[in-house]
Amino acid sequence: MANDLDFEKPVAELKNKIEELRVFMEKNGLDLSGELHKLEAQLAVLTESTYSQLSAWQRVQIARQQGRPTTLDYIKGICTEFVELHGDRNFGDDKSIVGGIGLIGNRPVTIIGHQIGRDTKENIQRNFGMAHPEGYRKALRLMRQAEKFGRPVVFFIDTKGAYPGMSAEERGQSEAIARNLIEMAGLRTPTICFVTGEGGSGGALGLGITDRVYVLEYAWYSVISPESAAAILWKDSALGPKAAEAMRITAYDLLELGIADEVIPEPKGGVQKQPEVAIQAVRAKVIESLQELTKKPIDELLAERYDKYRDMGEYAQL
Repeated sequence: MANDLDFEKPVAELKNKIEELRVFMEKNGLDLSGELHKLEAQLAVLTESTYSQLSAWQRVQIARQQGRPTTLDYIKGICTEFVELHGDRNFGDDKSIVGGIGLIGNRPVTIIGHQIGRDTKENIQRNFGMAHPEGYRKALRLMRQAEKFGRPVVFFIDTKGAYPGMSAEERGQSEAIARNLIEMAGLRTPTICFVTGEGGSGGALGLGITDRVYVLEYAWYSVISPESAAAILWKDSALGPKAAEAMRITAYDLLELGIADEVIPEPKGGVQKQPEVAIQAVRAKVIESLQELTKKPIDELLAERYDKYRDMGEYAQL
């Protein structure tokens, strides 16, 4: 229960009671199956009511929970082979973005994604998934390599945002992200991305200009985090929950607004509850999407990509 959110505690407590009853029955040789079935029915109702009416802020909290699969977890689950490649050939290797060449079935693909850590030590090594300019330049190098050899590119997005420190700005953070946006818009190979957790600001968008955008059910994707938006709008980051509702950053909001092409369902409570189920769902969607996209002539694909992003949002010309 240590990793459960406040609104999940009643579900966790009932699960514990059910488990305790099972242990008691086995230990004492008693048949309390009737009582057990009643509790299991209560659990099903409680679980459904808890997760069917989540607020935007509760979804943000789930997206941030420990234990959600990382890019390397997805790579391990969807690839039969994978070779990680390092460095931007300019400054260094940013461990907050991982990438390389993998086999999905018999199809070679390039995979690139943000990588967060499992604990404090690894998070420090990975800079909490907040990439430096060299991370985006590494990603660009791998994109161009994929284009050269005709490999599709699969991206995984999970970041609070690009690293905002002085060192990143000195090395051209804004230019690196902007360069990726330009290059991805015209990349002559099929591209898809999955927002698997947090999709924060330009740090996420630097890997997000793709032919297909899939968002996991409890993930979020926005120009800014709810807390930062609240700090700007109301001078109080504690109003993040209010901002999350106003910003419409959840998966189904994104689908309705035309930002996401599809929402990938998660187990009740998030992928951290049943990682393998979610990973296999992502694998199936990768295979399905690449089968569709690789059949299209590249010029047709680029025209569709252009129209896709031109059609986003509403604007008026005066």
